[in-house]
Amino acid sequence: MEIFLTNSQIFSSTIILLLILIILSAFRILREYERGVIFLLGRFYKVKGPGLIIVIPFIQQIVRVDLRTIVMDVPSQDVISRDNVSVRVNAVIYFRVLDPQKAIINVENFLQATSELAQTTLRSVLGQHELDEMLANRDMLNADIQEILDARTDGWGIKVANVEIKHVDLNETMIRAIAKQAEAERTRRAKVIHASGEMEASEKLVEAAETLSKEPNAILLRYLQTLTEIAGEKNSTIAFPLPMELLKGLFENKEEKK
Repeated sequence: MEIFLTNSQIFSSTIILLLILIILSAFRILREYERGVIFLLGRFYKVKGPGLIIVIPFIQQIVRVDLRTIVMDVPSQDVISRDNVSVRVNAVIYFRVLDPQKAIINVENFLQATSELAQTTLRSVLGQHELDEMLANRDMLNADIQEILDARTDGWGIKVANVEIKHVDLNETMIRAIAKQAEAERTRRAKVIHASGEMEASEKLVEAAETLSKEPNAILLRYLQTLTEIAGEKNSTIAFPLPMELLKGLFENKEEKK
């Protein structure tokens, strides 16, 4: 009889201990940035959290969802631009879960799905632009990719906040071609600037000639000033051109004096 009572006490203690463990396991603590998607017998029940929540064991199941912004690195993608240039592009996307219910129910793995969608969208959008646009208009491309991703992930309860293209890698042949193009462009600009300067100088010379032609002695003063500037350089020999118009003016002055 004593043995039977001892076994009963052990059995009762075990049952009580199991009940206590089951009750304690029903309490869950969710952090401020976490939400719990609750399923009741396999069907969606509600979203709970943050703080202390109760999940009935064996009847309810919980799936934790992180609501913080996720930074995902998009692997390098081989892209052929609209002008048939092959480049490798990688990017980074910033997104977060807005609706935990959709993120768990509507898609199997929202992280993997977002990553795969970002890769295909990156190739699709960049393939519609030329290489110069990829290098010069990254802000516009980032906005286009972000808008497309945000629209397609809306059904998953995900908000894509930003997309940044990090690198556009070119092969050595294309780098040399771009360098030659840049050099040719700079040479062209230099020639245009030089031609513009020559044109402006010729216009100013014409104006100066018209001004000097109004007064015969003005050209003489200009020559004397030029001679003074040359003499300041301490040259041993000075070859100075003397125009015929100046000699003609001097001869005319002598004849008038006679």
